[in-house]
Amino acid sequence: MNTFLKGTFILAGAAFVSELVEFLVNMVLARELGKEGMGIYMSILPTIFLIMTIANLELPVSVSKFLTEHDRKEHRHMLGHALSFVTVLAAALMAIGLVVFPYIPMFHEHHPLIKWVVVGFIPIISYSAVLRGYFMGVHNMSTIAVSNFIRKAIQLTILFVVFQAFQFVKTETALFAAICTLIASEGVVLLYLLIIYFAQLHHIPKNSHHQMNGAQVRKKLLSVSLPTTGLRIFNSVANAIQPFLIKKALILSGLTASLANQHFGLMAGVAMSIGFFPAFFAHSLLVALIPSVSEAYAKNDIGKLRQLLQQSMQITVLYGLPAIVIMYVFAEPLTNLFFRSPEAVFYLHALWPYFLFHFFAVPLQAYLIGLGLVKDALYHTVWAHIVSFSMIYYFGSQHDFGMVGVIMGMNTGVLLLMLLHYATICQAIGVSYFLTKRKTPQWK
Repeated sequence: MNTFLKGTFILAGAAFVSELVEFLVNMVLARELGKEGMGIYMSILPTIFLIMTIANLELPVSVSKFLTEHDRKEHRHMLGHALSFVTVLAAALMAIGLVVFPYIPMFHEHHPLIKWVVVGFIPIISYSAVLRGYFMGVHNMSTIAVSNFIRKAIQLTILFVVFQAFQFVKTETALFAAICTLIASEGVVLLYLLIIYFAQLHHIPKNSHHQMNGAQVRKKLLSVSLPTTGLRIFNSVANAIQPFLIKKALILSGLTASLANQHFGLMAGVAMSIGFFPAFFAHSLLVALIPSVSEAYAKNDIGKLRQLLQQSMQITVLYGLPAIVIMYVFAEPLTNLFFRSPEAVFYLHALWPYFLFHFFAVPLQAYLIGLGLVKDALYHTVWAHIVSFSMIYYFGSQHDFGMVGVIMGMNTGVLLLMLLHYATICQAIGVSYFLTKRKTPQWK
């Protein structure tokens, strides 16, 4: 079995267990926070994820890409410069956060301590990013897989202990506790990665005849990190805006603010938690594809690039289609694990295209990053969100559509994104849309 497939299946196996734990986490949150509280929690998360995106600067991608394209003798030297760089980055971002966070409306509307906890979250994310990039770059996917499981397991354990030990009268306090458990779990993951890194440090060659200086390393890292971060930031900003856009549209359609929160909570906290459960395989493909595609592209190995695309699409079909069928058939018993709600069942049924096309879009985006086509991925994402948000607002605000209009917009946007990614990749590496016809790659 080649390195790509082996890494994918290691990640997928651990991610499957992690997603089971995540499923339990969302069940605990749904029962403790209630429908409206769950809707608020799901509205806060995108903003926190946006801050995480800025703090990690997509260093897992750039570090792993750097390592696969350079000799092992340069790895230790490069990692030292990368860790120095993130120390400065984290300090700067924390200082900015201390000044800016008090003026962000979200931090005013909820528990006053959330903003300070998020400031402390920044260095955890920055250092974890470099270490993840190292393990990805040396194809040590087992460490990445275990760290992903640890995050979910620790989060579930702390949530269970906290909600059993304390009875929170205010939803605001319960939300604060839920966010703190998320951050604490990331701290444990960083500790684990540090232990494994120092345990393996003696395997990294100490000397190199050609050593890059710090400026060269930063330039190489940022040449990948900045455009990839731009893509992630756009996604994070769009995801942060989407909950408020959806709820605004629902209010315009005639729902009260409380009902809009409840319906959004049912869709995001229940239907999407179930629908995205199989996405662990898509994200496993993403992690494994970036270094594999980068390495093949650096070697100008066109045959390998075609093989990687075929394998990733075949794997997506093999797990994606059965998963969608199972979710559709067993929608009612699955949603009943959270709430007994016919609306949640309907949302899960109606969103099947959104989930399926997302399974394809994730590895395709990773493939574009590996080819160095990050700008194309960004343009595709912008157009897909323009179309999606326009439809969500227009149809979602109509009394006759409401949530149906919202779902129409979401389904259309992800379908467009997948098709744009796929067409660009086929043109770049020289295959037909059916992955059969051989032709001259775009860069030739």
